[in-house]
Amino acid sequence: MTTGRIADLSDFSGLLVLVGAGKMGGALLQGWLRLGLDPNKVAVLEPQPSAEISALASRGLRLNPDPRALANATGVVIAIKPQIAAETVPALATLVSPSTVIVSIMAGRTLQFLAGALAQPCALIRAMPNTPAAIGRGITVAVPRNADAAQRALADKLLSSVGAVEWIDDETMMDAVTAVSGSGPAYIFLLAEALAEAGAAAGLPAPLAQKLARETVAGSGELLHRSPLDAATLRENVTSPGGTTAAALAILMGEDGLASLMRKAIAAATARSRQLAN
Repeated sequence: MTTGRIADLSDFSGLLVLVGAGKMGGALLQGWLRLGLDPNKVAVLEPQPSAEISALASRGLRLNPDPRALANATGVVIAIKPQIAAETVPALATLVSPSTVIVSIMAGRTLQFLAGALAQPCALIRAMPNTPAAIGRGITVAVPRNADAAQRALADKLLSSVGAVEWIDDETMMDAVTAVSGSGPAYIFLLAEALAEAGAAAGLPAPLAQKLARETVAGSGELLHRSPLDAATLRENVTSPGGTTAAALAILMGEDGLASLMRKAIAAATARSRQLAN
């Protein structure tokens, strides 16, 4: 099931705890507030809060309160680095009741890890967003465990505040999800880098080549977002037989071209994700 952005969060009742308010956690928090979430219903546990997060305390957000005051939270969103999960997550057990939904966006940390670290019965959601969440254009894939319809709906609202959400039932797919959409923005940025370098090598001034590459990648992405046509059709629409685009695509679509490289890249990222999970 795919969902888009939810209209608002103004009707949320209960307590929402955000553990980790770095780039992704902060993006989620800003998304929730944009959609009407009352700051008084949010607590943030973040040892190094940004100035923006600290300023929200004046609007009622609870910043680094005593965790004992957060018992029986309605929802807990874990947005910390996976490297510190083993020492951090067990301490969150005091926040959890059987009705609590835990949403983790930690890369590589499985539902089994969460269940073992918390050692408390609760609903679990493992999710993988990506960095375009910072501008509300992210894509998140989520997989639930022991979550009822209401708990899954809450998780969907929280995650869709920064973009579309895709739900799956098979957690083993999350490694490939990480490789495609989680790491994917880096591949697109590399494409822009390479296009600019190639333009400069062809004789363009470097600033112009960078501008052309940046705007071409950004504009093409927006066209793909808005168009009902698939990527292959859009590519074909740009390509005239025997023209300049066809000459370039003969290289990019060759036996050792972009498709082959991308398959190898995704396979490598998927394998690395599995290694990190273990």
